[in-house]
Amino acid sequence: MKLPIEAHTGRPWLVHEIAPEFQVEDVWALPTRGGPDDFPRLVEAFDTLPFPEQAPLPIRALWAARWKLGELFGWDDPSSAVGARVPSLRERLPAGAEAPAEDGALSGTPFETVYVRPFEYAAEMANETVHAVLHLGWVEDGAGGHRGQLAVLVRPHGRRGAFYLAAIKPVRLALVYPALLRLLGRRWRELTDEAAARPAR
Repeated sequence: MKLPIEAHTGRPWLVHEIAPEFQVEDVWALPTRGGPDDFPRLVEAFDTLPFPEQAPLPIRALWAARWKLGELFGWDDPSSAVGARVPSLRERLPAGAEAPAEDGALSGTPFETVYVRPFEYAAEMANETVHAVLHLGWVEDGAGGHRGQLAVLVRPHGRRGAFYLAAIKPVRLALVYPALLRLLGRRWRELTDEAAARPAR
């Protein structure tokens, strides 16, 4: 379910401190309900999400087209990545924040982990069009449990970046996010079932 921007900005996340100039593009409630200690499972679910490989064919076609265009126009050249075109947000982390190992990346994505906290996770990527942050949070759901929350924050690179984000927004909202959330819900159930099947220690 799509949420208002305030569902993200109204919470005391660390990401507000290290990325104040980024705009919040999207906020979603995730189909991942659990207990107060289940946030690491949400990060694992994202890290092992079979997206877009198991998404519907139109999504896979869109994904392939995007990477082909990126190759054609040089959008994803290494010179535009985090650490090249823009410095990593890790450099802004306050003392005591939990930075990951150098290879901390979301599997199968260009996003690299910035930090991990007990109820919060952030990863970043950059290309010729945008510097973006994927933010996961673990919040009370109002029914005695907790659920995941996803926010995407962006800092477009000039007019071209702003135009690109505006151009893909209808497709992102109508097709990409619904497919992503369905796969995430399925992956969450798989991990939850695996955890329940493990013998108690």
